[in-house]
Amino acid sequence: MTRGKRLAGLALDRTLLDAAGVEAALARIADGIAERSRPSKSPPVLLGIRTGGVILAERLKHLVGARLGREIQLGVIDITLYRDDVSDGLSRPQVGVTDLPCPPDGRTIVLVDDVLYTGRTVRAALTELGDYGRPARVELAVLVDRGHRELPIHGDYVGLTTPTVIGETVVVSLTELGEPDRVAVYKKEGA
Repeated sequence: MTRGKRLAGLALDRTLLDAAGVEAALARIADGIAERSRPSKSPPVLLGIRTGGVILAERLKHLVGARLGREIQLGVIDITLYRDDVSDGLSRPQVGVTDLPCPPDGRTIVLVDDVLYTGRTVRAALTELGDYGRPARVELAVLVDRGHRELPIHGDYVGLTTPTVIGETVVVSLTELGEPDRVAVYKKEGA
């Protein structure tokens, strides 16, 4: 779904993070990952959940690598076929490629996503990851936790926790997508 279609009929309600706020949030996440990883002989593998999580994972790769002084492996996980709503009328789902840099067996995997909401995206990522092997540990890094969980899933590393209302949409804009870094909340026009 294109950004224009996703924001059709929505109006900006408030900005949660500007560019400096996104940078600071990612720095906090990187600090947390690095701190927990220091005792380990092998650094974690970052897996970005397509699409927004991939860009954030790329940024975190550099931040965590600089803090640990070693190379961090980066991969991409596409959960399209693992979504529990894939048969609920998704018109022509765009299936991307899952690209793991190594087998997950015995490794610490950090799943990276932009917004944590119901937990269903993370559940799908965990299910898919299990098809590739058995990690020693799986952690979750998210830029924004907006609440309203439907599953018992939480972020281990969270840039911002913010209460939202059902019906609001949290949008993460990133320079890699041609827009300034920002996290904003949108509401239906006229609401």
